[in-house]
Amino acid sequence: MPPAAQPAVSPWADGLGRAGSRAIQLLAVTAVVTLVLYGLLAIKVIVLAALIALILASAAFPLVRRLTGHGWSSTGAASTVFLGLLVVLGGAVTGVVLGIRGGLDELVVAAASGWRHVQELLAAGPLPVPVDAATVNAALAEVGNYLTSADARESALTGLTVASEVLTGSVLMAIILFFFLKDGPRMWSFVLRWFAGDTRAKLSESGDRAVSILGSYVRGICLIATVDAAFIGAGLWVVGVPLVVPLTALVFLTAFVPVVGALVAGTVAALVALVANGPVPALVVVIIVVVVNHLEGYFLQPVVMGHTLSLHGLVVLLALAAGSVLGGVAGAVLAVPLTAVAWAVLQVWTSRYQSGDDPLLGPDPVSSAEGVADRVSRIQRRKYQGMRHQPRPAPWAAAPARPAPRAGSTP
Repeated sequence: MPPAAQPAVSPWADGLGRAGSRAIQLLAVTAVVTLVLYGLLAIKVIVLAALIALILASAAFPLVRRLTGHGWSSTGAASTVFLGLLVVLGGAVTGVVLGIRGGLDELVVAAASGWRHVQELLAAGPLPVPVDAATVNAALAEVGNYLTSADARESALTGLTVASEVLTGSVLMAIILFFFLKDGPRMWSFVLRWFAGDTRAKLSESGDRAVSILGSYVRGICLIATVDAAFIGAGLWVVGVPLVVPLTALVFLTAFVPVVGALVAGTVAALVALVANGPVPALVVVIIVVVVNHLEGYFLQPVVMGHTLSLHGLVVLLALAAGSVLGGVAGAVLAVPLTAVAWAVLQVWTSRYQSGDDPLLGPDPVSSAEGVADRVSRIQRRKYQGMRHQPRPAPWAAAPARPAPRAGSTP
């Protein structure tokens, strides 16, 4: 009697096979993500315009909701808020541009002179410099020459391609912003109607969390930038540093880039003070910038932002780096709020992260007090619960039947 045939063993059944299958899946997901990113970068102007419009709409839509609650039509409320946003943004951009334009040449020359002055102090001081002095001289000279050259200003400010992209993106952003303010809830309702049950509930919660985080971030960062510019500008004026207006405008702009922006603005202000007023006023400027940054980090950020940003400092830096590589200056500005939204949405869709204190691991490094589910309102919880238990309608019952035409009427 021949022996019974042994069942064939799949080469993917052992540990190495499972690891190989996971590696193939990872490569496939990586390829898909790469293609998606490549496609988004190909239409970067449209993507940035839509993201900026979404962020501005998230910040301004509570006002639209309040106006419609007082009897305004959706078109009237959206038009009023839209025109108000255009006036505010236009005034802010005009003030910043005029403030920087008047002293741009002097600011660039002063910053380059400050770098050279720092180099001279390091060369003459007792501190050892590990880099060859000739190399430092050549590098700083190249940077200074480029910054003070007409080609740098023309390529950065008056390039035809950049100007056309900015103009196209601004017009497109304004159009998208108006429709987001007017029909944002209807658009989101259209998206949600393609899903049902728990998927619809999680999508709805993800959208609510994204709008809440983006709106809170924009309102908070605008307030923080205004406070930083006011305090640092007043300090520069008291110390007697020249170019107070362009330096204050620079502080306001760089405040929209967390961590890195404060360092850049403080360095430029200190360099200008070093060249114009000497080492002691420059040290005073550094102290003012440090005090204002600590005021922002320990008071303004927790009070104004609240739980909007639950991100570690290293995550913020990595997000800024990735945003700068993918989207330039606009990517650096949008990277942090989008990362915060991604983390909140991830918490909605997965429960693998074990939040709260652990007897062995210790306190929760993210948030030991509350999570995303604890920060939604009671009304939102009831809405999500109702979506989870809502029965899926039959396809033939999706559209109501038309009433029969009356006798003698034209069909």
